[in-house]
Amino acid sequence: MKENILYSWSGGKDSALALYELKKNSRYNISSLLTTVVKDYSRSSMHGVRSELIEQQSKFLGLKLDKVFLSKDESSASYSSKMQLVLERYKRKGVFSVGFGDIFLEDIKQYRINNLAKLDMKGVFPLWKKDTLRLAHNFIDLGFKAITTCVDSRCLNEVFVGRFFDKNFLAELPQGIDPCGENGEFHTFVYAGPIFNETIRYKKGEIVLRNNRFYFCDLIPA
Repeated sequence: MKENILYSWSGGKDSALALYELKKNSRYNISSLLTTVVKDYSRSSMHGVRSELIEQQSKFLGLKLDKVFLSKDESSASYSSKMQLVLERYKRKGVFSVGFGDIFLEDIKQYRINNLAKLDMKGVFPLWKKDTLRLAHNFIDLGFKAITTCVDSRCLNEVFVGRFFDKNFLAELPQGIDPCGENGEFHTFVYAGPIFNETIRYKKGEIVLRNNRFYFCDLIPA
């Protein structure tokens, strides 16, 4: 019997690649995607992507999407409480595992494991400790398509936002920047790939600098 698993979905490339690995594994059945949305802006809390585009990803993945709505100034205690309620609901349905696309940040992984352990649940990390340059090239070679939606100006300049995540992008990254942006250097939106039934159509909107640090490229459903 397959193990039911809830999958933490950001809409970005690592999230998509980890989901690809889980779907290949005959051990798991993906019960649902779980994402967080900032209700003040109706955008994903991780990458600033419009919620309509995350919903299209879910539709073309053929998976249910469960959204946790957060305020722009949500406290960590409130966030934890909301997530606990959602996880408890899935646990009652027989889901005891949650999948993540984390690669090497030990503190984040441990945070997830500790919170899940309080509910007698476990985390599954299909990309954990894999080489990030190899993962980035594998993502591209598999036929996934992604665009950068956010870059940290302390790491990269504005020219890297709104760019296709391809081999040219990787070749132009400055030394010391992780090829998967695992340290938060950049974030992406995946619009096509082997796990999607259709290509998600969008057009690029304006690029803005927020909090005097992060460049965001708005993606508009087409």
